[in-house]
Amino acid sequence: MSATFPAPHPEPTPAPHPEPTPVPHPGPSHFAQLRAHLPTLPQALASLMQTVVVALFVLTFIVQPLLIPSESMERTLLVGDFLLFNKQTYAPAGWLSRWLLPYRSPARGDIIVFRHPYPPMLIKRIVGLPGDRLRIAGGQVFINGVALSEPYVALEPAPPNPARDNFPGELYALPGPQVDPKWWDQMQSLNHNGELIVPPDQYFVLGDNRNHSWDSRYWGFVPRDAVVGRPLVIYFSLDRPWPTDVEQAQQESAQPPADDRLGHERELAAKLAAFARWRRIFHVVH
Repeated sequence: MSATFPAPHPEPTPAPHPEPTPVPHPGPSHFAQLRAHLPTLPQALASLMQTVVVALFVLTFIVQPLLIPSESMERTLLVGDFLLFNKQTYAPAGWLSRWLLPYRSPARGDIIVFRHPYPPMLIKRIVGLPGDRLRIAGGQVFINGVALSEPYVALEPAPPNPARDNFPGELYALPGPQVDPKWWDQMQSLNHNGELIVPPDQYFVLGDNRNHSWDSRYWGFVPRDAVVGRPLVIYFSLDRPWPTDVEQAQQESAQPPADDRLGHERELAAKLAAFARWRRIFHVVH
């Protein structure tokens, strides 16, 4: 009789050890990442100086800002218009720059910025060129015997003025109270058969608001070397109505009368809309 032995139990399989979880290393903070992309103080100062140098160069040699303070050029230019004018258009061209920049001589119909004794800067439109025979009869300008077409002129109401409406007037007639005496004396030698002869290198200028402009009719010609530049664009325009602005008065009379209803939001929006002439911004001057 053989002996029976019990079957051996299988040895238990050891449980696998879990993999250790990697500990995340602390990365750079958001501020540190932002700081890494920012320029250093020397780099920021260098960039600022480059911007200042370019701005000074542009304002000194190419363009310059100008504010319209009076109504003499309405409705082409309004009181409160901020302009940039080109200082290179009429500048003397060098042997190389004449091929790089659009230099040219002042032409009839150009609006020019020029130096003047008082005020130191004026802006008007060229009407008479050197050698022209010029006269004004009843407010109409005649150049070399031909009526000049001026669609830009605004003839707003004003009392009659012989020195303004009929120019140069009768020879040796007494000057008006607004006429410069020195200019009146010079005018006598340039008055031929009721026409004014424009001398060489001189320009006769008028304001577009013909009845409310202090211009060549009262103080004389603009020398060629006094011409500074030509307006380019209106970059901003504040709404500053002028007493002679008939168009503004018509718009105000067409508005409904104010009432007593509360409406602060509408009032604020109206004030913002009336703060500036938004449609005139980036308007090209011509």
